[in-house]
Amino acid sequence: MAEQNAMTNSANSLTIEGNPVQRFLAATEVDTRLLGMVGALLLIWIGFHFMSGGLFITPRNLWNLSVQTSSVAIMATGMVLVIVTRNIDLSVGSILGVLAMLMGVMQVEFLPRMLGLGHPAIWILTTAFGIAVGALIGGVQGTIIAYLRVPAFVVTLGGMLVWRGAAWWVTSGRTVAPLDTTFQLMGGGPAGSIGSTMSWIVAGVACLGIVAYLVYARRQRRRFNFPLRPVWAEVVLGLAGCGIALGAVAVFNAYPWPVRIAASYAAANDIAVPEGGLFISHGIALPVLIAIAVGVIMTFLATRTRFGRYVFALGGNPEAAELAGINTRWVTVKIFMLMGALCGIAASISSARLNAATNSMGTLDELYVIAAAVIGGTSLSGGVGTIVGAMIGALVMQSLQSGMVLMGLDSPLQSIVVGLVLVLAVWLDTLYRNRAK
Repeated sequence: MAEQNAMTNSANSLTIEGNPVQRFLAATEVDTRLLGMVGALLLIWIGFHFMSGGLFITPRNLWNLSVQTSSVAIMATGMVLVIVTRNIDLSVGSILGVLAMLMGVMQVEFLPRMLGLGHPAIWILTTAFGIAVGALIGGVQGTIIAYLRVPAFVVTLGGMLVWRGAAWWVTSGRTVAPLDTTFQLMGGGPAGSIGSTMSWIVAGVACLGIVAYLVYARRQRRRFNFPLRPVWAEVVLGLAGCGIALGAVAVFNAYPWPVRIAASYAAANDIAVPEGGLFISHGIALPVLIAIAVGVIMTFLATRTRFGRYVFALGGNPEAAELAGINTRWVTVKIFMLMGALCGIAASISSARLNAATNSMGTLDELYVIAAAVIGGTSLSGGVGTIVGAMIGALVMQSLQSGMVLMGLDSPLQSIVVGLVLVLAVWLDTLYRNRAK
């Protein structure tokens, strides 16, 4: 492996040996699995672009793809911690469904009676309620798993059936709509995006954050006498990160509002419409920003906190973790509570995007969430996984589904492809772990 070719010299900097590719990978310390997954994603995009007649790699489709990925990516960040601890959660799709129904009833029937129709606090109370109930559901399941010693597979399989039935029972199968207008913004759309200027500002902040993190990490390495990456490697990482952020914003800003919506906006605000039509950029959608924020927080939680260290210690060797004094049962409960809370956030985005809550929402989402985590490098044997990898895995899964839709493939065939990809990902993970031994 590339990292095995890196040695430390007297100046506390890396001395790299091997061929140019090995030297590059060792100097930048790029995760080869993550790099391979990004390469596979690009191949998927290029393949679908040609097979769909040039419809895939367009601003419109990529913008929609980012919005569609958001809810699965959010839940995949929690599934990483669940699988890292050698557990599984088959109930996330059903939890999303029941939470969406409960939040729909809250903002359509209960809160307007108490606060008045259109009250600005409705969306806040609704979202907080969904997250809290999700954490409660996750806590109940986690308690059964941790303290009653019932296997997670059985508990969450039962939960999948229970919460799916509860989603129907809340309104006897009735669809709840329309939702609060402010709540709808979390689903994206022209009004649920931040526009061109704010998107560039967000990209600039992201670039500053990347540079600041690289500088901070280098200082920490020097402080603790760790090997330093070559300066050119730091520059390459910074340019790559900033390039991705700026490129993504450029694509999002290239997707304009629909003509009629732009015309209505111009008429309402006394804006003269030019001959070629009014071009108003969508920019970054709010659900994408929420997913990015969740990803950053979950990465910090998993890598920079005591809880995160306990999670990976529990997944690496449960017996040793317990002997080391870690309250493994309570850690397990907290992991499932966190998973439930993330389902609440995902339910808010999914229902806001549809402007409705239905009892079928989240159906088969557990398949996509688990597949995203596994494709992203989370080992089913426990102890290994990354948040970033899971989010890219979610993008891979959604890209496959979106590409197959553009090609006009039937839904059963789409399920076949997703199942085969999941099996392939587990097989590749097995090969990787055997090679690493």
